[in-house]
Amino acid sequence: MPEIRVAARLLPVNGTGRLSTGWWGMLCLVATEGILFAYLIFSHGYLGAQAVGDWPPGGAPALALALPNTFLLLGSSIVLEIGLRRYETARAGSPLPALLVTAAMGGAFVLVQLKEWSNKPFSFDSNAYACSYFTLTGFHLAHVLAGLFALLVLAVWSWQGRLRRRPSLPLALGRIYWHFVDIVWLAVFTTIYLVPQQP
Repeated sequence: MPEIRVAARLLPVNGTGRLSTGWWGMLCLVATEGILFAYLIFSHGYLGAQAVGDWPPGGAPALALALPNTFLLLGSSIVLEIGLRRYETARAGSPLPALLVTAAMGGAFVLVQLKEWSNKPFSFDSNAYACSYFTLTGFHLAHVLAGLFALLVLAVWSWQGRLRRRPSLPLALGRIYWHFVDIVWLAVFTTIYLVPQQP
């Protein structure tokens, strides 16, 4: 029986760039998490449609903290995108400043969100709206914290000089996740804060 031989170079262990398992893994993660957010937003709308009386109870939520916080989070995405593009085109020597500024803006978002929570006159178990509000915003906040962890890991790797390759797959994956967190916030912000503002 003849022996079949295949050259090792024809069997890559891991692809690179958009062929890598990391790239497709991140896209699958984003798709899965996006579906979970869609379910939560749908359930919030369903509860509102079935509610007897005002939804949300007590009227539309104030935008005093939520609106600036939205601009803060979107601004962090812009900082990250500009910084990483400058690094990839060799106009910046390191992605570290962009990663640190983005993480600082994300951290400020978390603090403002916690302040927003503390200002609410209701708790998680007060009513259906309160439960839905804290679940939806809390689920998003958990994703922001995961994104902050990823940004800080990337910052440490950058400081150690481990991200010298351009383009860098870890930076690309971190960028995708952070932009996903920001885009999802727009959907959450619209659902929780803007839709109730309509007369």
